[in-house]
Parts: sequence; structure tokens; C-alpha cells
Amino acid sequence: MAAAGLPRLTVALTFDHDAISDSVRRGDGPVKLSHGEFGPRVGAPRLLHLLAREGIPSTWFVPGHTLVAFPESTAAIAAGGHEIGTHGWYHEDFAELDGASQLELLERSRDAVQAVTGAPVPGFRAPYWSVAPRTLELVEEAGYRYDSSLMAGDARPYRVRHGDEHSVAGGTVWGREGALLEVPVYWAMDDWPHFEPGPGRDGLAAPSRVLEIWTEELRWAWEHEPAGLLMLTMHPECMGRGHRVRLLERFIAACRELEGLEFDRLDRYLDRWEAAQPQAP
Repeated sequence: MAAAGLPRLTVALTFDHDAISDSVRRGDGPVKLSHGEFGPRVGAPRLLHLLAREGIPSTWFVPGHTLVAFPESTAAIAAGGHEIGTHGWYHEDFAELDGASQLELLERSRDAVQAVTGAPVPGFRAPYWSVAPRTLELVEEAGYRYDSSLMAGDARPYRVRHGDEHSVAGGTVWGREGALLEVPVYWAMDDWPHFEPGPGRDGLAAPSRVLEIWTEELRWAWEHEPAGLLMLTMHPECMGRGHRVRLLERFIAACRELEGLEFDRLDRYLDRWEAAQPQAP
């Protein structure tokens, strides 16, 4: 063990179960809606089957609309022993909302997930990884334990600062560290930028290319970040395609080759990570 209570490396497989939530909000047509519906109809069952077969616990961030529109999908996630966090309601861009609207969404989606799981909801991931300057203060105020939307790290959680100020005239003034934990994300470790066409990118990358990126990050973390965390961000409507499920199977196999590696949910990893931190005198 690399640290008391922690394996040499933990791998967290996380899924943003957007389904049709953002398409409903934007008023998209039938084709875009059907792309989102592939997630709960086909992608999520395939991924849950793979996770069950491999005995891997995972974390799912689920918009409120997905909870309501596809309750059987959420029930299957919960029945598989996976963690469920929040992801807005209609996949809103929190950077475009006022504080009251953000807090209402955080509380409403928290309560909706808790009604499904019967347990406190520890985690939030911002849709689009987009937050306003005060969003994460509101996440902490709403009682969440952790966020997973920022990029100031890779293999280690860290405490979120509140109240940073940046300007050309005044330079940078750092805020205070709060209680909220951050589990950092990054584009290269997300399936969507690789596989889904969008502004400035072709998408539809070969799975072998993505597998190389992910396994090289995996090996680096295993060699250089003892007791660290490697996290993937995936979407059922994207990763649930057959050739990409094969990619995930191969990535899992690469993980299994490394001694002292475990898969876990984010909440459970954070339990162990906090327990392993030195206590203040």
C-alpha cells in the first residue's frame, strides 16, 4: 500500500448520464434527441453489464431530467451499487445563471437524487464543466462534499478556494480554502472531445488513439503518483457504442495488469483519502 488505507493507485470510472436533458432545454429536433436517448436505452445497459461483469463500482452524475424521464435507468445504476451525484436538471450552463437559480438547481437535484438513493448526495459535476465565480461556494453551501469540474490537478484531490480575484489592474488575490473537495477533470480523459463532433473538432477518433492516451496517463499515475487517483469521464450515449465499449474493456484489462491498483467510487476513494491525511497538531 502506498499510504495507510489507500492502494498504490485508484481508478474511478465516472459517467455523465445526460440522456436528452440538454436537448430538451435547447429545443433540439428528433435526430439530436434520439442521439441522447441512445444513452439510457442502449449505452447505459451495456456499460452497467460490463461493470457488473468486471465487479467494478463507479460514479454516475445524473441530471434531474434523466432521473424523471428514465427512472428505470437510474434504478439500474443504484441497484448495481454505483454512486449517483448531481449534474444540473436540464444540463444547464451554471456560468449563465444567477446565484439564486444555481442554488435552487443544486438543492432540487440533490433532493431528487436522495429520493432515489435514500442516502446523502456527496458529489456535483457542473454541466459542460462550466461554473460562475461563486458556483462552488453555493455547492458547498448546499451541503455537497465534493465537486468534479475544475482542472488545477490530476491525480490528487484538493480543497477548493473561494473568493479568488483576478484582474489586469489588480493582478491576482487568492481567496480562502473551503471545505469542498475537488476531484479534477481534464478534456483528454473525457470521451466526448475525442468521439463526438463539435465546434473546432471532427470527433469520431479511432478508439486505439484514445486507448493510447488513457493507458499512458494510467501508467504515469501508477509510477509517479502513489495513493493517487486516475479518473475517466464518459457518457453512455458516446461510450456505449460497441467499438468504444471494446476500448473500455481494453483499458480495464490494462488496469488489471498493474499491481496494487483498485477501482472505486469517488465517494469511497475520498473517504480513504481524507482518512490518510496527516492530522493537524
